[in-house]
Amino acid sequence: MCLIVFAWRPGHARPLIVAANRDEFYARPTLPLAQWPDAPHVHAGRDLEAGGTWLGIGAEGRFAALTNIRDPGQLPAFKSRGELVARFLTGNLSIADYLGEVVPRASEYGGFNLLLGDGTELWHHNARDTQPQRLGEGLYGLSNAGLNTPWPKLLKARAALSEVLDDPQPQALLALLNDPQPAPVAELPDTGVGVATETLLSSVFIASPAYGTRASTALIVHADGTRQMVERSFGPHGGHLGEVEVRV
Repeated sequence: MCLIVFAWRPGHARPLIVAANRDEFYARPTLPLAQWPDAPHVHAGRDLEAGGTWLGIGAEGRFAALTNIRDPGQLPAFKSRGELVARFLTGNLSIADYLGEVVPRASEYGGFNLLLGDGTELWHHNARDTQPQRLGEGLYGLSNAGLNTPWPKLLKARAALSEVLDDPQPQALLALLNDPQPAPVAELPDTGVGVATETLLSSVFIASPAYGTRASTALIVHADGTRQMVERSFGPHGGHLGEVEVRV
């Protein structure tokens, strides 16, 4: 997952609203959003290469998502980051206990941002920080750096999310994720991948022959705990492959 914008509003009729794009190589085998046969309380897409996921919901209000941290100089990882989301969704540890296990082992994974929720609390952990952060009410964004790092794509998507919060609907959330306009060169971050790649990666929606936005996900959580999640899947050059909706 490479871009997540979300509103956390405890006490509201829709306490959690999420719009997220997963960017990945098209060749990496993936299953779309579905109920997991081996964990029927989990609804998420699935990475068939490593078995994990990038975003999903589980029992008792569980929500989890992650983004990678872009750093060409980081050491190879021993484990897949998608495991961090899958283990929380399939398990029964509290957020605090789960993070207590994750934080000391963060170096086993590539750089990551991890979001964890249980319906009453929402937490963020950046693998480069020593302490996770319990989030207060607000509008947030994550790309491939820290929380709310002001990259152009994050600022654009977060602003677009703010405009639909009065009546958030899945199709409006998916529409804001479908913006292919790259950022001006003068506004690009410098993450060590070169101007051409920075430009490709600077749009909210990424499309190219080999790498791009594989899935766009809209999640709306209601005060009574019911959840609606819609996912669109994409192939090379941004070709639309299908749409799945889950209500639980």
